[in-house]
Amino acid sequence: MEFSKMGLDPAVLKALTEMGFKSPTPIQEQGIPLLMQGEDFIGQAQTGTGKTAAFGICILEKLFAGGKGKFVEPSHPHAFVIVPTRELAVQVGVELEKIGKYTGARVLAVYGGADIERQISQLRQGVDIVVGTPGRIMDHMERKTIHLDKIEVVVLDEADRMLDMGFRDDIEKILATTPRSRQTLLFSATLPPEILELGKRYMHSPQELRVSGDEIAVRTIKQYYVETSKFDKLNVLLTLLVQKKPTLALIFVRTKHGADRLNEILADRGYKSLALHGDMSQNKRDRSMEAFRKAHINILVATDLASRGLDVTDVSHVINYDLTDDPYTYTHRIGRTGRMGKNGEAISLVFFDQTSIIPIIEKVTDSKVEQLKVEVKLEELPKRVRFTEHREGGFGGRSGHSGGRFGSHREGGREGGHSREGGHRDSRGGRGGPRSGGRDRRGPQHPTGEPKEYRSNRGHSYFGRRN
Repeated sequence: MEFSKMGLDPAVLKALTEMGFKSPTPIQEQGIPLLMQGEDFIGQAQTGTGKTAAFGICILEKLFAGGKGKFVEPSHPHAFVIVPTRELAVQVGVELEKIGKYTGARVLAVYGGADIERQISQLRQGVDIVVGTPGRIMDHMERKTIHLDKIEVVVLDEADRMLDMGFRDDIEKILATTPRSRQTLLFSATLPPEILELGKRYMHSPQELRVSGDEIAVRTIKQYYVETSKFDKLNVLLTLLVQKKPTLALIFVRTKHGADRLNEILADRGYKSLALHGDMSQNKRDRSMEAFRKAHINILVATDLASRGLDVTDVSHVINYDLTDDPYTYTHRIGRTGRMGKNGEAISLVFFDQTSIIPIIEKVTDSKVEQLKVEVKLEELPKRVRFTEHREGGFGGRSGHSGGRFGSHREGGREGGHSREGGHRDSRGGRGGPRSGGRDRRGPQHPTGEPKEYRSNRGHSYFGRRN
């Protein structure tokens, strides 16, 4: 079946066609007819299966089919989507705006960390659909800047995750404020007893649809692993980027510090890259996500903050630069590619003593993880870009410029002692390699005899000079 045969409003169908959606996913094909009948609904669906489009189409058809639209009183939306995180609120809001592009639907994402006065101003102007986190929704309810008495559709997205995060009381207070005649849709990756109990209390004879098990579907994702050493790891990554030429690549690292460091290295090699991790302010995280979503950059270096809830449909490659030792975290990471039936690749860089986790990953994902041979040719790797001054607002670095924290000269640096990264800080204020007692000035040596990156008195790190 195709969307064109599902009886959708022409305005919705036109937007779906422009988004490249031709055939519905299983949850869309089986769920949309039930949703459009006005049934309450419980759907078990993994992230990446198209559930946002499923409930988005339902909302838009109910509110705008036939060009009827809804008269929106200020601060009285007609549909509400409750999500667990700020990032998911933004992503769902963007998706609904795209699907409702030709309906005239007004969508607003509300979440903590953003300017609440700006949200209040938009609510006063009139909003059709609100996507929000429980905490910020409660803030607006207490301020009386949002009213739920006109709500026709409520969606609980990633309900299991919201309960895990302790939002049950907030969710129940929000639902208790909405009309009993509302249509309630609940989507969850798993259906534990707490979810089903919530459904019984606040839903009317809900239809239940299970389109996938507890494991993330990876049938459209080709999985590979590359054996490497800590000395070759960076060059292997650069080689993969040269060979694969990803349109959008999500690179996972273990730590926030590692995300900043690798991001700056990639920027220094000329890549359009940004970092995403929990130490960044909400505004910076939003800017990184928006740049990645709009393909203003093509590489996002992220911690596991982004392994769930990051919904960008065109990610071509997921690279595990730091392999997680939890196979379930691995499945959530690679689930960022191969979305909405599109093909994707997931590549993990694995140390020789980590290969024992591969059979476990294969069992959890019920799919083969093939070994990929990568031949590093130093002369083919992108050359380092030499910056002569800091550039505010550029790519890379925690502070948003190319000559950032790692490898740049810092005034007032401590002399002597050990750095937080474990390297020895010499009397010039620079660092030696990790666990080193101060290496020679050529830096760590590559097994071939070539220095990985050389150092200078102007500022240096294990990965080389930045300025």
